[in-house]
Amino acid sequence: MNPTVITELRFEPLNLPLTEPFAIATGAPERADNVLVRLTLADGTVGLGEAAPFTAVSGETQASTLEAMASVRDALVGRDASAWRPIGAWLGEALPRAPSARCGIELALLDALGRHHRMPLATLFGGAGSTLDIDMTVTAGDEAHAASSARAIVARGIRTLKVKVGALSPEEDVRRMVIIRREAPGTRLFADANGGYTVAGARAFLSGLEAAGVPLALFEQPVPREDWEGLAELTRSSRVPICADESARTVADVVRLGREGGAHGVNLKLMKSGVVESLAMWNVARAFGMELMMGGMLESTLAMSSAVHFAAGLGGFDYADLDTHLFIREHSFRGGLRIEGGRVDVGHVQAGHGVELD
Repeated sequence: MNPTVITELRFEPLNLPLTEPFAIATGAPERADNVLVRLTLADGTVGLGEAAPFTAVSGETQASTLEAMASVRDALVGRDASAWRPIGAWLGEALPRAPSARCGIELALLDALGRHHRMPLATLFGGAGSTLDIDMTVTAGDEAHAASSARAIVARGIRTLKVKVGALSPEEDVRRMVIIRREAPGTRLFADANGGYTVAGARAFLSGLEAAGVPLALFEQPVPREDWEGLAELTRSSRVPICADESARTVADVVRLGREGGAHGVNLKLMKSGVVESLAMWNVARAFGMELMMGGMLESTLAMSSAVHFAAGLGGFDYADLDTHLFIREHSFRGGLRIEGGRVDVGHVQAGHGVELD
């Protein structure tokens, strides 16, 4: 038997307490209810993966993710992991509504393959680099929360803040941004509405920031996913770059955005699309000359390390929103990415994503 044939696939709940609710415009989970995946090859190599379903974004739950994985387990056993791209494409057809389940399996498969060949995932993805400069999120909340979060992020040495907006009125969000600017002067500011504004609300937010003298470097998903016309309208009129997130889940979405001028850039998330689909989206976005952000759901250091390997290894990313592991209070992992100030690094990893279970 070929040593890279898949012989076993196991998965189990991975419940991770957070340091604070991860509040966005559409929800505020207090715990990351994820899934841990173990995939074994014929030579005994075991790869680890993580699925991070985020119900407010994709509708997935931990239970639905476990069910989706169970539905494809028997069909995966006996396949050769070396054919990881065809396997990823097959998973896309088999589990079209379960992207985090697909991603968890793909990450375990790629980790096993990388360990087998003694190759870090950043090299497997192209070897363009091994470091990224990241932002950190100020979750949705009141003005006092915004101020304390901004101070804490700056104290970490992180110089880009991504502020969750859209849960409150545009005027209230402007006041939060003014306070953050005061508490973190000289930092670069992003805003992410997660589809929480209307076009009029997004314009009011941008106008309020301009009147208050608060510079914004990026505005992510200002309107709901389905409002393609509104997203394109804002892209045409805004002096601030508009980045699509919920509106960019598939290759077809990125093609539509590129053809219609629907956004200046797209946020790729492995959990939102799967690994193989994200690779295709990266290629299409670059062909259209769009900016690229690498993001994540509520992922621990396992999946977050994999995302760093993906983005650094491919290269070409303008922004990296890879901070959710910093919101995990407790976990049972070691290794993987290293962080110093606002820079994450996987250059020390010898094989796979480099994360082990304690």
